[in-house]
Amino acid sequence: MSKVRILPSSLRGSVTVPVSKSAAHRALICAALAGQKDVLPPGEALGDDLLATRDALARLLAPGEGPVALDCRESGSTLRFLIPLAAALGVPAVFAGRGRLPERPLGVYAACLPEHGVRLSSAGGLPLTVTGRLRPGRFSLPGNVSSQFVTGLLLALPLLPGDSAIELTSPLESAPYVEMTLRTMRAFGVAAEPAKAGWNVPGNQIYRPAPGFRVERDWSQAAFFLAAAALGGRVELPGLDADSCQGDRAAETLFRELGAKIVWNGGVLCAEPGLPPDGPSALLLDAAQIPDLVPALAAAAAGTPGQCVSIRNAARLRLKESDRLAAMADGLNALGADVREMPDGLEIRGVRRLRGGEADGRGDHRVVMALAVAALRADGETVVTDAQSVRKSYPDFFKDYNRLGGKAYELG
Repeated sequence: MSKVRILPSSLRGSVTVPVSKSAAHRALICAALAGQKDVLPPGEALGDDLLATRDALARLLAPGEGPVALDCRESGSTLRFLIPLAAALGVPAVFAGRGRLPERPLGVYAACLPEHGVRLSSAGGLPLTVTGRLRPGRFSLPGNVSSQFVTGLLLALPLLPGDSAIELTSPLESAPYVEMTLRTMRAFGVAAEPAKAGWNVPGNQIYRPAPGFRVERDWSQAAFFLAAAALGGRVELPGLDADSCQGDRAAETLFRELGAKIVWNGGVLCAEPGLPPDGPSALLLDAAQIPDLVPALAAAAAGTPGQCVSIRNAARLRLKESDRLAAMADGLNALGADVREMPDGLEIRGVRRLRGGEADGRGDHRVVMALAVAALRADGETVVTDAQSVRKSYPDFFKDYNRLGGKAYELG
């Protein structure tokens, strides 16, 4: 378990964030099914989640005798995207994982896949054995649990020998992630048609190579540097897509609402502190469609005096790599913030300065990065545990943090 020691500073300069983890998972799967290998930028440093998907796909598409062992590490996307894909290919597979991944719910698949010829067996959680070949038909599932289940079916159903339909029994949350899936599928020659409460997915489709396909940069990672700029830095972020369908594209608007000054200059997003609020200010943020932005938003709000920020509709964050609502409330308060945990969100009253201290990163990459950003506004030294967890999505985070003027030093 590594710790990182952080001294107060400000971040200034230009940084290119990694490719979108969400987009890259989808692109890796579509490209593998199309027989294409050059879908990610050369030399891109891949986080553990993307390595899990890449390695699992290689095993899944070149099976040997008996069930294929697929190590999803801590990646919920890898697990939920590949379960129906293994079933569609008729490849018996054993899914394993670590951290909190074995605790993350899979009941949606347990409810809808068996009636289509698939058997899921486990002693509870992971390892999970998937056998049988998926049959086409109608798949009913809730839309307010995780869009990852919808994406998993959308990616798999075109491979079946007949037509299928996905029917949502409740409103879809994190809808931009499903749109990202559909766009990526179209780029690789596969389509699903919108229906009244879901999608119709024709069978017998073939994934085809998409020469020149580009995986865009990650707005959810850019959010940590937007938060750093809001807290007193000045950061330039090249390579982001202003027309992205990433839900976390909303970061630009949300950090403006928190008071940051954000402009586009020649295709580069530039951010710095704006004018302080003219008296107390109250802001309500609905996180239903942008849950991954909550840690960065909370870090910025905690260090913005005069702001009272309420984050709501974020209960699904309790089922991530950590209980992110509890982790952010406890971590920020340990540094001197004023944060109250709510059943589905956070209440944050911004303070002029944090005092520093030791905060628990809870083994969660987004919590660690958010606390490192909050520590920029501390009067004293901050220590954040579990610094190694940034390898999950952004292996070079602290390298970039320090290159921009941060003062983060690994301990142990």
